Amino acid sequence: MEYIGFVFGIFGLLAYMELSSLKKKVNDLEEELSGIVGTSSFEKRRALLSALDAYIGKIVILKLKEDCEDVDITMYGNSKHGSNTILDADKDWLLVRIDTDKGSKQKLIRAASIQQISVVTEG
Repeated sequence: MEYIGFVFGIFGLLAYMELSSLKKKVNDLEEELSGIVGTSSFEKRRALLSALDAYIGKIVILKLKEDCEDVDITMYGNSKHGSNTILDADKDWLLVRIDTDKGSKQKLIRAASIQQISVVTEG
């Protein structure tokens, strides 16, 4: 009986490894497609990148792609205990200042890793 559980465990591990490799391949293809003119991914990407200059100096909430998560940005900068401020941006990189109760630090983030930017309304 233990043998059957062991065999199913091995098959489960193999299935998980295959699934994770497929997820990486899909992400790579999505990134490649985002550069092709005429696709909806390209239009969304172009709109986000063209708007980066408008976000300089503003406090924002950054949502990063799943495989590009950063603890400082998601846990500290996007909470009530801290904030993210975009200091500089170009088509490839963002310079972000993360202010927390314990201090501040600056991070360089690839523009390709950003999924969504929301401006924090102060009030």
